Amino acid sequence: MNWSGWRHWLNGLLHKPVVASDEEETDVEERFLVAGLGNPGPRYAETRHNLGFWVVDRIAGEEGLTWKQQGSAFIARWNGGWLMKPTTYMNASGEAVAPFMRYYKIEPERLLVIHDDMDLPLGRLRLRRGGSDGGQKGVRSIIEQLGSDRFDRLRLGIGRPPEGWDAASWVLSKFFPEEQPLAEKVAETAAAAVRVWRAEGLQAAQQRFNGVDLRESGS
Repeated sequence: MNWSGWRHWLNGLLHKPVVASDEEETDVEERFLVAGLGNPGPRYAETRHNLGFWVVDRIAGEEGLTWKQQGSAFIARWNGGWLMKPTTYMNASGEAVAPFMRYYKIEPERLLVIHDDMDLPLGRLRLRRGGSDGGQKGVRSIIEQLGSDRFDRLRLGIGRPPEGWDAASWVLSKFFPEEQPLAEKVAETAAAAVRVWRAEGLQAAQQRFNGVDLRESGS
Protein backbone atom coordinates (compact mmCIF):
# COMPACT_ATOMS: atom_id res chain seq x y z
CA MET A 1 0.00 0.00 0.00
CA ASN A 2 1.18 3.51 -0.81
CA TRP A 3 1.11 5.50 2.44
CA SER A 4 2.35 8.79 1.03
CA GLY A 5 -1.17 10.23 0.84
CA TRP A 6 -1.49 10.13 4.62
CA ARG A 7 1.48 12.42 5.28
CA HIS A 8 -0.14 15.86 5.00
CA TRP A 9 -3.52 14.69 6.26
CA LEU A 10 -2.07 13.38 9.52
CA ASN A 11 0.39 16.25 9.97
CA GLY A 12 -0.78 18.37 12.89
CA LEU A 13 -3.13 15.74 14.34
CA LEU A 14 -0.39 14.09 16.40
CA HIS A 15 1.21 17.12 18.02
CA LYS A 16 1.03 17.78 21.77
CA PRO A 17 0.21 19.45 24.11
CA VAL A 18 -3.51 19.92 23.60
CA VAL A 19 -4.39 23.50 22.65
CA ALA A 20 -5.92 25.93 25.11
CA SER A 21 -9.66 25.81 25.67
CA ASP A 22 -11.85 27.79 23.28
CA GLU A 23 -13.47 29.29 26.37
CA GLU A 24 -10.25 31.15 27.19
CA GLU A 25 -10.97 34.87 27.54
CA THR A 26 -10.13 36.83 24.39
CA ASP A 27 -11.26 40.32 23.46
CA VAL A 28 -13.69 40.12 20.55
CA GLU A 29 -11.68 42.75 18.66
CA GLU A 30 -8.54 40.59 18.88
CA ARG A 31 -10.09 37.35 17.63
CA PHE A 32 -9.10 36.08 14.21
CA LEU A 33 -9.52 33.01 12.04
CA VAL A 34 -7.02 31.56 9.56
CA ALA A 35 -8.83 29.05 7.34
CA GLY A 36 -6.77 26.83 5.06
CA LEU A 37 -8.94 25.34 2.34
CA GLY A 38 -8.80 21.81 0.99
CA ASN A 39 -10.57 18.47 0.89
CA PRO A 40 -10.52 16.07 3.86
CA GLY A 41 -8.95 12.63 3.92
CA PRO A 42 -5.77 10.97 2.64
CA ARG A 43 -7.08 10.67 -0.92
CA TYR A 44 -6.70 14.43 -1.40
CA ALA A 45 -3.92 15.19 1.06
CA GLU A 46 -1.11 15.74 -1.43
CA THR A 47 -3.14 17.39 -4.19
CA ARG A 48 -2.76 20.94 -5.45
CA HIS A 49 -6.18 21.84 -4.09
CA ASN A 50 -4.98 21.13 -0.55
CA LEU A 51 -2.17 23.67 -0.31
CA GLY A 52 -4.24 25.65 2.18
CA PHE A 53 -4.30 22.63 4.50
CA TRP A 54 -0.52 22.28 4.14
CA VAL A 55 0.02 25.81 5.42
CA VAL A 56 -2.13 25.60 8.55
CA ASP A 57 -0.77 22.12 9.28
CA ARG A 58 2.74 23.55 9.12
CA ILE A 59 1.87 26.34 11.58
CA ALA A 60 0.16 23.89 13.94
CA GLY A 61 3.18 21.60 13.83
CA GLU A 62 5.66 24.40 14.48
CA GLU A 63 3.57 25.71 17.38
CA GLY A 64 2.91 22.31 18.94
CA LEU A 65 -0.86 22.60 18.51
CA THR A 66 -3.38 19.78 18.31
CA TRP A 67 -6.34 19.74 15.96
CA LYS A 68 -9.77 18.86 17.31
CA GLN A 69 -13.05 18.35 15.51
CA GLN A 70 -15.54 21.17 16.09
CA GLY A 71 -18.63 21.21 13.91
CA SER A 72 -17.67 20.87 10.25
CA ALA A 73 -13.97 21.58 10.71
CA PHE A 74 -10.77 20.75 12.49
CA ILE A 75 -9.84 23.64 14.79
CA ALA A 76 -6.64 24.59 16.62
CA ARG A 77 -6.44 27.48 19.09
CA TRP A 78 -3.59 29.85 18.28
CA ASN A 79 -2.56 33.04 20.10
CA GLY A 80 -6.01 34.47 20.71
CA GLY A 81 -7.45 33.17 17.44
CA TRP A 82 -7.94 29.93 15.56
CA LEU A 83 -6.61 27.85 12.70
CA MET A 84 -9.21 25.93 10.70
CA LYS A 85 -9.39 23.08 8.19
CA PRO A 86 -13.00 22.71 6.95
CA THR A 87 -14.18 19.12 6.52
CA THR A 88 -17.05 20.11 4.22
CA TYR A 89 -15.00 19.61 1.03
CA MET A 90 -13.70 22.59 -0.85
CA ASN A 91 -16.85 23.75 -2.60
CA ALA A 92 -18.81 24.05 0.66
CA SER A 93 -16.08 25.70 2.76
CA GLY A 94 -18.40 28.54 3.76
CA GLU A 95 -20.63 26.09 5.63
CA ALA A 96 -17.78 25.63 8.13
CA VAL A 97 -16.28 29.12 8.13
CA ALA A 98 -19.38 31.33 8.39
CA PRO A 99 -21.09 29.65 11.39
CA PHE A 100 -17.80 29.60 13.30
CA MET A 101 -17.26 33.31 12.69
CA ARG A 102 -20.79 34.19 13.73
CA TYR A 103 -20.55 32.14 16.92
CA TYR A 104 -17.23 33.71 17.98
CA LYS A 105 -18.19 37.18 16.68
CA ILE A 106 -15.19 37.42 14.33
CA GLU A 107 -15.37 40.29 11.86
CA PRO A 108 -14.72 39.53 8.14
CA GLU A 109 -11.60 41.73 8.21
CA ARG A 110 -10.16 39.34 10.84
CA LEU A 111 -10.45 36.32 8.52
CA LEU A 112 -7.59 35.06 6.35
CA VAL A 113 -8.46 32.37 3.80
CA ILE A 114 -5.57 30.39 2.29
CA HIS A 115 -6.28 28.70 -1.03
CA ASP A 116 -4.76 27.46 -4.27
CA ASP A 117 -4.99 29.65 -7.37
CA MET A 118 -4.53 28.61 -10.99
CA ASP A 119 -3.99 32.21 -12.10
CA LEU A 120 -0.60 32.30 -10.35
CA PRO A 121 2.32 30.01 -11.20
CA LEU A 122 3.65 27.59 -8.62
CA GLY A 123 6.14 29.56 -6.56
CA ARG A 124 4.14 32.79 -6.36
CA LEU A 125 1.79 33.89 -3.60
CA ARG A 126 -0.40 36.95 -3.27
CA LEU A 127 -2.27 38.56 -0.38
CA ARG A 128 -5.26 40.83 -0.85
CA ARG A 129 -8.51 41.89 0.77
CA GLY A 130 -11.92 41.58 -0.85
CA GLY A 131 -12.90 41.20 -4.47
CA SER A 132 -14.41 38.38 -6.46
CA ASP A 133 -13.85 34.68 -5.90
CA GLY A 134 -11.72 34.45 -9.04
CA GLY A 135 -13.38 31.16 -9.93
CA GLN A 136 -12.24 29.50 -6.69
CA LYS A 137 -15.34 27.68 -5.45
CA GLY A 138 -14.24 27.47 -1.83
CA VAL A 139 -13.84 31.24 -1.72
CA ARG A 140 -17.18 31.61 -3.50
CA SER A 141 -18.87 29.51 -0.83
CA ILE A 142 -17.38 31.64 1.95
CA ILE A 143 -18.53 34.87 0.29
CA GLU A 144 -22.05 33.47 -0.11
CA GLN A 145 -22.31 32.13 3.43
CA LEU A 146 -20.77 35.22 5.08
CA GLY A 147 -22.66 37.68 2.92
CA SER A 148 -19.42 39.64 2.53
CA ASP A 149 -16.25 39.58 0.45
CA ARG A 150 -14.34 41.87 2.85
CA PHE A 151 -11.99 39.20 4.15
CA ASP A 152 -8.30 38.63 3.41
CA ARG A 153 -7.02 35.95 1.06
CA LEU A 154 -3.63 34.33 0.68
CA ARG A 155 -3.54 32.95 -2.85
CA LEU A 156 -1.03 30.19 -3.57
CA GLY A 157 -0.16 29.62 -7.20
CA ILE A 158 -0.49 26.16 -8.73
CA GLY A 159 -0.35 27.25 -12.39
CA ARG A 160 -2.67 26.51 -15.28
CA PRO A 161 -3.30 22.90 -16.37
CA PRO A 162 -1.12 21.57 -19.18
CA GLU A 163 -2.63 20.80 -22.56
CA GLY A 164 -5.04 17.89 -22.31
CA TRP A 165 -5.93 18.51 -18.65
CA ASP A 166 -9.20 20.01 -17.47
CA ALA A 167 -9.24 22.29 -14.42
CA ALA A 168 -10.93 19.77 -12.11
CA SER A 169 -8.42 17.04 -12.87
CA TRP A 170 -5.54 19.49 -12.46
CA VAL A 171 -6.46 20.81 -9.00
CA LEU A 172 -7.10 17.26 -7.75
CA SER A 173 -3.78 15.96 -9.07
CA LYS A 174 -0.64 15.55 -7.00
CA PHE A 175 2.37 17.72 -7.62
CA PHE A 176 4.86 16.19 -10.02
CA PRO A 177 8.02 14.88 -8.30
CA GLU A 178 10.06 17.75 -9.72
CA GLU A 179 7.49 20.25 -8.31
CA GLN A 180 7.38 18.81 -4.80
CA PRO A 181 10.34 20.75 -3.31
CA LEU A 182 8.92 24.03 -4.61
CA ALA A 183 5.43 23.20 -3.30
CA GLU A 184 6.91 22.55 0.14
CA LYS A 185 8.77 25.87 -0.06
CA VAL A 186 5.50 27.61 -0.92
CA ALA A 187 3.85 26.13 2.19
CA GLU A 188 6.81 27.21 4.34
CA THR A 189 6.79 30.75 2.96
CA ALA A 190 3.02 31.02 3.21
CA ALA A 191 3.20 30.03 6.89
CA ALA A 192 5.66 32.88 7.41
CA ALA A 193 3.27 35.24 5.60
CA VAL A 194 0.43 34.19 7.93
CA ARG A 195 2.57 35.02 10.96
CA VAL A 196 3.29 38.50 9.59
CA TRP A 197 -0.40 39.00 8.78
CA ARG A 198 -1.35 38.11 12.35
CA ALA A 199 1.39 40.15 14.03
CA GLU A 200 1.68 43.20 11.76
CA GLY A 201 -1.40 43.23 9.52
CA LEU A 202 -2.28 42.77 5.87
CA GLN A 203 -0.28 45.65 4.44
CA ALA A 204 2.97 44.50 6.05
CA ALA A 205 2.43 40.97 4.75
CA GLN A 206 1.65 42.26 1.25
CA GLN A 207 4.79 44.37 1.16
CA ARG A 208 6.95 41.49 2.29
CA PHE A 209 5.52 38.58 0.29
CA ASN A 210 3.56 39.74 -2.79
CA GLY A 211 6.73 40.27 -4.82
CA VAL A 212 8.37 36.98 -3.86
CA ASP A 213 9.01 34.46 -6.63
CA LEU A 214 10.20 31.18 -5.13
CA ARG A 215 11.12 29.86 -8.57
CA GLU A 216 14.14 32.13 -8.53
CA SER A 217 17.25 30.62 -7.01
CA GLY A 218 17.99 31.95 -3.55
CA SER A 219 14.36 33.05 -2.85
